[in-house]
Amino acid sequence: MEDHTNGSTWKQALAGSQMLLVAFGALVLMPLITGMDTSVALFTAGVGTLIFQIVTGGQIPIFLASSFAFIAPVIASKGKFGMAETMGGLMAAGILYIVLSGLVRLRGTAFIRRLLPPVVIGPVIMTIGLGIAPVAVEMASGRTGDGAVQLVPETTALWIAMISLAVTVIMSVWAKGIFRLVPIMFGVVVGYILSAFAGIVDITPIREAAWLAVPNFITPEFSWGAILFMVPVAIAPAIEHIGDILAIGNVTGKNYLRKPGLHRTLLGDGLATSAAALLGGPPNTTYSEVTGAVMLTRNFNPKIMWWAAGTAIILAFVGKFGAVLQTIPVPVMGGILCLLFGSIAVVGLNTLIRHQVDLSEARNLVIVAVTLVFGIGGMVMGHLEGIALCAVAAIILNLVLPGSHEAWGKAIYEHNDE
Repeated sequence: MEDHTNGSTWKQALAGSQMLLVAFGALVLMPLITGMDTSVALFTAGVGTLIFQIVTGGQIPIFLASSFAFIAPVIASKGKFGMAETMGGLMAAGILYIVLSGLVRLRGTAFIRRLLPPVVIGPVIMTIGLGIAPVAVEMASGRTGDGAVQLVPETTALWIAMISLAVTVIMSVWAKGIFRLVPIMFGVVVGYILSAFAGIVDITPIREAAWLAVPNFITPEFSWGAILFMVPVAIAPAIEHIGDILAIGNVTGKNYLRKPGLHRTLLGDGLATSAAALLGGPPNTTYSEVTGAVMLTRNFNPKIMWWAAGTAIILAFVGKFGAVLQTIPVPVMGGILCLLFGSIAVVGLNTLIRHQVDLSEARNLVIVAVTLVFGIGGMVMGHLEGIALCAVAAIILNLVLPGSHEAWGKAIYEHNDE
């Protein structure tokens, strides 16, 4: 396939900046919701991407940044254990990726298919989206994510939230070219301008911020409670990782599961997540938005991701830039999250549909039903709750209930029988 980025250095730098622009909306939204520092998130996205590129030999045009799968667990863990211990738990989640990477290297990918078939993956990902849906609604209504404090009058908030949502939807569906890849950015900009007219933007932090500032790094602390709470959550993003590596392989026409190998991509993702947590940043994941941009622009040269990472690291030290992000009003984020959280649930639903999982099979029905209720209902058993508990429950049910052949769905056995 032709590579359009072997040209001059400045063209690569420009292409890299464009990739960061595509990732930017989701990258900063996750720390804004969870109360992390956006400048730290930019820095750890850059560092994480560099780590991934080094581990995989710079062969894959992929960018790593804040993972939405961890939003609900981070909010819950922060309330229970505090931010420092939450970071310790996230470091352990990164280590789980590293362990999975070692198992893939030793045993190949077959055991992942046995442990994590679509009937497990689908409902767990659906739970991630639906479990945090109330946070989006509270924020769109002008309240804090937990609904405790009314920050903006509800009527004003709903107008701003719904217009921000509408702009994001319009850009996702009707926009052409590169504009279609940055719908979150358009939604935030329009929402911010409306909020400024409504008088709910406080620009004091921007005035007070220095032009150059070191991000507010946090040192992690470790407790078994936070670790056991967070580690099972990493199962779903690990599954998502495999899907993203397959997707970018389809775009570039290369089999990255064979070369550099799934064990190396999982290792890169795990090290990136642990490094981010070590500095107080959100856990990293491979970004589908950037894969879409690679497909659209035909920029298959992985070097552009080094430029994207470098740009993110530099922006992390621009204090005024971080302060602008902190002033984005709650309703703007809430409106956009109504779409984003729902999209996560749809990815899970699509996993079941694409693999033609038969939900009239008793075992499949039981796995999906129990997983959804445990996850969305917030069931607690010991140190496990919510998403972590439902992921463990889904895996155990799949291994224990008879008829594992049905777990993969019609599409899989047809493929295997060929």
